[in-house]
Amino acid sequence: QVRLVEYGEGSVQAGGSLRLRCEASGIGVERMNMAWFRQAPGKEREGVAAVYGSRRTEYADSVKGRFTVSLDTMRNALNLQMDSLKLDDIGNYYCAAAGWRENWANPLDARNYIWWGHGAQVTVSS
Repeated sequence: QVRLVEYGEGSVQAGGSLRLRCEASGIGVERMNMAWFRQAPGKEREGVAAVYGSRRTEYADSVKGRFTVSLDTMRNALNLQMDSLKLDDIGNYYCAAAGWRENWANPLDARNYIWWGHGAQVTVSS
């Protein structure tokens, strides 16, 4: 059974950085397409960043140039480096995964994913 656990939640001031890590068990991350989603209070869940296929990446426009997603096969994990954090980045961040596929029409569509973590809270203060 695949299990995803997020680490690295925390609180930072605007402009600061945080690094989230999603540790997978039950399957190697190289056999999955993976992504980060987030949900802010009162808002719908949105895709943030994905790694899929032959290590291709996809980012939401709101985080391009600030966030970096990467696979860590040594630790069987998915990382999300978040820099220049803004108040709009506040939310609960979820790790998601699905079986490996090279081509996806929309890697940030939550309907593609079948395994989910329980989330990590990110708070940004002004």
